[in-house]
Amino acid sequence: MSTGLERDPAIELSDDDLEALLGDRALARDDHLNAPGFVVRPDDVQSVLSDLRDEAGFDHLANLTAQQYADRYESIYHLRKYADPTQEVSIVVPTTTDDPVSQSAEPVFRTADWHEREAFDLVGIDYEGHPDPRRILLPETWQGHPLSEDYNQEKPQLVTLSEHANPVQPDHHDDESDTMFLNIGPHHPATHGVLHIETVLDGETVVDVDPDIGYLHRCEEQMCQQGTYRHQIMPYPDRWDYVSAGLLNEWAYARTAEDLADIEVPEYAQVIRTMGAELCRIASHMLALATFALDVYGDFTAIFQYGMRDREVVQDILEDLTGQRLMFNYFRLGGVAWDLPEPRKEFIEKTRDFLDGLPAKVDEYHDLLTGNEIFQVRTHDTGILEPEVAKQYGCTGPVARGSGIDYDLRRDDPYGYYDNLEWDVVTEDGCDNYSRVLVRMQEVEESAKIIEQCLDLLEDWPEDERTVQSNVPRTLKPDADTEIYRAVEGAKGELGIYIRSDGTDKPGRFKIRSPCFHNLSALPEMSEGEYIPDLIASLGSLDIVLGEVDR
Repeated sequence: MSTGLERDPAIELSDDDLEALLGDRALARDDHLNAPGFVVRPDDVQSVLSDLRDEAGFDHLANLTAQQYADRYESIYHLRKYADPTQEVSIVVPTTTDDPVSQSAEPVFRTADWHEREAFDLVGIDYEGHPDPRRILLPETWQGHPLSEDYNQEKPQLVTLSEHANPVQPDHHDDESDTMFLNIGPHHPATHGVLHIETVLDGETVVDVDPDIGYLHRCEEQMCQQGTYRHQIMPYPDRWDYVSAGLLNEWAYARTAEDLADIEVPEYAQVIRTMGAELCRIASHMLALATFALDVYGDFTAIFQYGMRDREVVQDILEDLTGQRLMFNYFRLGGVAWDLPEPRKEFIEKTRDFLDGLPAKVDEYHDLLTGNEIFQVRTHDTGILEPEVAKQYGCTGPVARGSGIDYDLRRDDPYGYYDNLEWDVVTEDGCDNYSRVLVRMQEVEESAKIIEQCLDLLEDWPEDERTVQSNVPRTLKPDADTEIYRAVEGAKGELGIYIRSDGTDKPGRFKIRSPCFHNLSALPEMSEGEYIPDLIASLGSLDIVLGEVDR
């Protein structure tokens, strides 16, 4: 249908415009704190999402949250715009408890493939028309859905040996096919964690890729639902993207909970948060660079060790600031745990010394890596991810910006102190493995700019105005059925959290939007038609962490 609303996607539509676009398909309003919400029928999902994408410009399916109430199941599609992520809308799809079937959104947004599989796996909603309705985190033989109301956590899982057959079968040949099935992982250094990639080859050409995840599923969402807002949830985010990005993860939860509970953060604490987050971004990108060099041409002795060396310097600074090297637990709702370490001048000088030496180190990486002929051959024009395909899979972060998508929540949906600082969003339009490496290396330099400005501010901040936390009630109990989705620009992309409060001091529903989950789902698009070494390079260029993919 056409309503004449077609326009520049950056132009904001009013709630009335959206309601007019949906017409009688909008059964009711169900507004969230950050977005208008519309309730639609289970059989109108595709037409509603198509119109919102094509006529209203909502081309980014940021998240899908599934949950069960006493009287219904519910799927919430969180839509945003790549051109302006502050424009958001939530599409709420209720189904009955005795027949939880909803139309699949996969024909409209490819990223709904994995999201709906996860919703079926954990909550138990069936999505009619889904192209691949399998479980995604749990084994196919698992009984029940762990986040459903009637799930018995104490019931043992009984799986017969015949149903749980050994996946490593003896070699055999099918006379009717010339293809070869190859298991890559789950225990292989090039898979960056416990990831199993089922690969079909025609000669040396990849014809099909199926990432098999779930080996590191740790029930993080359910554990957060059992923790109190004020004290017990904050230690968990460090364990999602656990390699270096802890403060970025903590900020995702802090931003969501603070908006939910209407908590203000002192300006001084915002500067400290911004500085710490960018230190984590540098450490994360250093590790990504080091492991990618190892993946692409096996350079363990030089680039890998150089990257780990420079990351260690950042980890030392973060340890001085937070007291920990990885699991920081430094953010608090309303601010941070404490001020800069004493002697304050010494900490600032140590951080500045690192920043002063960074340009020479980046030049060194370019000499060793991006200027290396082998590296160029392996990464130029491999792992191609066109911008529209990247958007279909909900890709964000360096993966999206390496495909020319100018999308960064630090600038586009400002939080912290970013909008008061001078820095640039880095994009490359090569759409290949090489471009994604260039984006991360240039982002290290932009992060250094941000940190330098934060240090200047912190150094000159009046001593009697150094407030690190606002006054926050000891017990937080947001109003029941208040819903919010908020996100930050993590090291790998848009790290978002949906929370529904139930009137208690614990969330009724806590859903994590992992950028690695989205980015990894695009791997088949990047790899089909290429060679096995290109597949490994493409996987490495995504910079995934399985702790965040599986959660």
